Parts: sequence; C-alpha cells; structure tokens
Amino acid sequence: MGHILQQFSQQAVNGLSLGSIYALIALGYTMVYGIVKLINFAHGDVMMVGAYLGWIVTTQLHWSFLPALFFAMVVSAILGMLIERIAYKPLRNASRIAALITAIGVSLFLEYGGMLLVTAQVRTYPPVFPETVYNVAGIMFKYGDVVMLVTSVVLMFLLQFTVQYTKVGKSMRAVSFDKDAALLMGVNVNNTISATFAIGSALAGAAGVLMGVYFNTIDPLMGIIPGLKAFVAAVLGGIGIIPGAMVGGLVLGLTEAFVSGLGASTWRDAVAFLILILVLIIKPTGLFGKNVREKV
Repeated sequence: MGHILQQFSQQAVNGLSLGSIYALIALGYTMVYGIVKLINFAHGDVMMVGAYLGWIVTTQLHWSFLPALFFAMVVSAILGMLIERIAYKPLRNASRIAALITAIGVSLFLEYGGMLLVTAQVRTYPPVFPETVYNVAGIMFKYGDVVMLVTSVVLMFLLQFTVQYTKVGKSMRAVSFDKDAALLMGVNVNNTISATFAIGSALAGAAGVLMGVYFNTIDPLMGIIPGLKAFVAAVLGGIGIIPGAMVGGLVLGLTEAFVSGLGASTWRDAVAFLILILVLIIKPTGLFGKNVREKV
C-alpha cells in the first residue's frame, strides 16, 4: 500500500510541474477570449518563441534562469502586441471564423518562420538549475520542479493581482463585460486589448522557458500540442475565467501524469482531447462557467 501511495505522490509531483506550465499557457487563451472573444491559436507558438528566446540567452550569453525568463516574457509580450495590431485588430468586427483562420495563419507563420530562422533541428536546453534532487519520504523531486511550480504560482498571483487591483485590470474587466459601455466610460479599448495580448503572451513566453527546462529539448513545432492542451485546459476550467484556466491546467497535468504512471504514456495526448470532448458534451461552459443564454 505504501509503495502505491509513494508512486501516486511521485506522479502528482510530475503532474503539478507540467500542469503549472499548461495553466500559464491556458491563462493567455482565457484572457484573450474573455476580452475579444477570439481563440488565439497562435498562442502555443508564442510559447515556442519564448522557449527559443530563453535558449538563446542561456546558451549564447550564459544568463541565469530569472533574467532569461524575464527577457523571454518581455520579448514575447512585444510579439503578442504586434500580432494583435497587425493580424487581429483589422478583423475585430469581422466574423469569428475570419479571425480564427487568421489565428491559424499566424500560428503557421511563426512555426515555419521559426524553421527558417533557427532551422528545424531539435535543440537541447542547457541545465539552468543545479541537479539537486530532494527525497521527501521517498518522493523524488528535482530542484527544477520546485522552481517551476513556484514561478508559475507567482506569475498567476501577479496576474490575479493585476486584473483585480490595477487600472489596466479594471479596464480589462470593463471591456470583457461590455466593450461599448467601456468605450463610453472613457476606457481606451485598443490599449486594453493590446495590454491583454501583452500579458497573455508574456505568460506564454515564461511557459516556453519552463517547457524547455522541463523537457530539455525545443524545436519550432513544439508549441502545437501544448498549445492545444492548454486550450483544453482553458475550456475545462471555463473559457474566459482566469481561476478556471489555472485549475484546468493543473487538472490536465495531473491527469496526464497519472495516465503515464499507469503505463499508458502513449495515450497521454489522447486523454487530453478525450477530456475536451467530455467537457463539451457534459458541461460546455466548463467547471467554473455559468450557463449564459446567448442573446440573439
């Protein structure tokens, strides 16, 4: 019994590390959807760019983890704002499908643009953390696992604080509630949307660095599956709801870890999408979503 419990706890540690990365990416999806009702499918590829930014400064300039994380977040934020201004802003009043197709186009542009710039070769992340392994009651966790969890939690708290207590956050809440009314109240909607993309993309950039550290390898197509899984996490928590994205990410990470722990690691990706199908059938609004009748 003790052995099973120990294995269970070990998988929970692995799942929390991965889940916290999914949660960070899911937050970007959720924020953007909450404000412009757009599912930004290029979000996973912004994460990939973040991973490469972290890789460049850690391998070439020998920066340590925190400066690399900060650098990746800042550049990803700028990239997110550029994508919004160039690709999404002209389509703000277009049909949802036009915006969605554009998002997929931006995603492909980043992936294959990435291949042109850095080639399709798989790169290895440098060991940014000491190889210390802690053993607590037979459960092994690496120094990196602790840093990743702490980093994710800190970023999530910062986001929650920003949304609840800052001027930008209040503007975001106003725009997501009623864009036209916010405009009449003197909220600069364009800047608010830019800020949302900046914050969401910064979180994706941070997730990219963590992803590189977690899996040790990066490549230009690495953002596709985590991006889709984070989308599943956002839908699971209730799309447009910030705490929902965090919970959804952690649930997904834990589910994957337990599926792998049961020896079915080839089913890991399938389970994520099975969850999506089940959520859409059983409770389409997600765990935290309220049933809102669509106004005609």
